[in-house]
Amino acid sequence: MTSHARRPPALVPADAAVPVPAVRSVRAVLGLLLVTVAGVPAAVLTLPDTVAGVLPRAAADLGLSADGHALLRATGLTLPALLLAVPLGALAARTWPAGRVLTGGLALLAAGVAAAPLAASVPVTAALRAAQGAGAGLVLSAVLALITAAATPRARTLLGAVWAGTLVAALLTAMPLALAAVPSTGASGPWQDALAPHPWPVLAALAAVPLLLGAGRPVLPPAARRRAERGQLVLPLVPTTGFAFLALLTGYGWSPGGRLTLAVLTLLALAGLAFAGGRDAITGSPHGCAIVLVSTGLLTYPVAAPAAGLLAEHGTGPAAAAFAAAGAAAFAGAAAGALLARPRVAVLAGHGLAAAALLLAATTPAPAVLPLLPLAFGVGAALAAALRDATPGAALFGLALCFPAVLTGQLLVQAFQLGALRAAAPAAQLAALTAGYRTWLLGAAAGAALLAVASRWAAQPGGDVPGDR
Repeated sequence: MTSHARRPPALVPADAAVPVPAVRSVRAVLGLLLVTVAGVPAAVLTLPDTVAGVLPRAAADLGLSADGHALLRATGLTLPALLLAVPLGALAARTWPAGRVLTGGLALLAAGVAAAPLAASVPVTAALRAAQGAGAGLVLSAVLALITAAATPRARTLLGAVWAGTLVAALLTAMPLALAAVPSTGASGPWQDALAPHPWPVLAALAAVPLLLGAGRPVLPPAARRRAERGQLVLPLVPTTGFAFLALLTGYGWSPGGRLTLAVLTLLALAGLAFAGGRDAITGSPHGCAIVLVSTGLLTYPVAAPAAGLLAEHGTGPAAAAFAAAGAAAFAGAAAGALLARPRVAVLAGHGLAAAALLLAATTPAPAVLPLLPLAFGVGAALAAALRDATPGAALFGLALCFPAVLTGQLLVQAFQLGALRAAAPAAQLAALTAGYRTWLLGAAAGAALLAVASRWAAQPGGDVPGDR
């Protein structure tokens, strides 16, 4: 016998989870990078609804009235379906391997895109657009779950910056890309091409999925905390379901005042949820991740999409080069937010830069895209900084609030533009739309300033220390 007694194995609590990094190999990290830069744009490109550009031909083909209201309501189902799928996808990605959730979401999205030419009725069109939105929501949740569960802090920071830059760039450029495809669609191709004008990002993301075979199950907390996390992740589902339903009802002749009231109340509710979640032990983060994701949804797509449409109406085109530069600025801002030593300063500075850019855009006599560059840089920096040190639960909770904020911003700009149209003569409708858009930009600038303050107070204490990564 030896003189040393063998030490008994340590007892592991029955409810403890074995931590397995979700991304644990170079190949998996490379695959996640490729899936991010392809899958996130594929999901966001489902948002633009450009069927109005081919509406006369679509209405004639489907035997609808000339106004095509039923078809427009059907094609507008993508965003409501997406914002409902995000919390469900977050729950699935924290319960089962996120790679499987990602594959399922991409398959559903690809099916919705591939079946677009089969849209031969309004119900089929509605089902296809809803499938695209649901698949997009699953993809966004699964990719973020994989990123925030990466094996090392350096990998999480790198992947988080890429995800932040890609999301902001995609939200800013989705509508210009969609509008660029509409003229050729309206000229020669079938009108159904407008339901999915850019299928290539989905195919690219599917091609990168095999590289994620090295990804394991997510790092899960103990059972009691896991149950609490799941409850928090689905918490936004009930209010966002009600909001999505009411937003669909606004398409049935709601007044500008009714839309504005709904949007303001919803924005207050989203900010309240983000504030409460930001202080929570499970969904909270050191740098106000949930509030910043609300800002991201509110200040990107609802600002850039109407600008692209107005530029097209003014006859100047969607200014592809300027929008592409804004996309590049989003990546530059995300890199800055990931590298700065004090993330909370980056969050505040990013909101301040976004507010200044919106004020500049609001004071120009015609829609301008150059202010989108500082807007993109500021939002990208704030989002990348907020994601640093955010747990998977905190990041996914914030993502569940991002796209309701997108829909809120759309309702706000619609309310201002419809209000301006009511007092405009037929010959001055374009000027009225532009004036309503400038009013929205002023409101968005005020919202950016208020959300900056909220991000500071919603952050968990002790998050910004020198050298914090």
